[in-house]
Amino acid sequence: MAVYLIILVFMTMLGAVASFFLKRLSETKGLINMLKNYNLYLGGILYLFSAIINVFLLRVLDYSLVLPLTSLTYIWTIIISYYLFKEKITTQKIIGTAFILVGAVFIGLSSK
Repeated sequence: MAVYLIILVFMTMLGAVASFFLKRLSETKGLINMLKNYNLYLGGILYLFSAIINVFLLRVLDYSLVLPLTSLTYIWTIIISYYLFKEKITTQKIIGTAFILVGAVFIGLSSK
């Protein structure tokens, strides 16, 4: 089971990185330019891989475990937004993310 949880964490990281590329795409002006932008395809491919891993995990782990733990994506998103987009991380965001992490840990522990 530990291997599957590691794969789940990797899947959530992939989702957050996919969002990073789509955020970069959002700075593009015009539909044609968006379609020419590699960020669209890279973000889309990463989301696709994340979805495929999600389906695999749903075959081997409980639905009630996989879906709540996908909230770990929020943690990676906070980290990416701080380091790569230089966004301000407020105390409120840190507390909210901590609650998500604590909840994910409780769900993970309760599934054993």
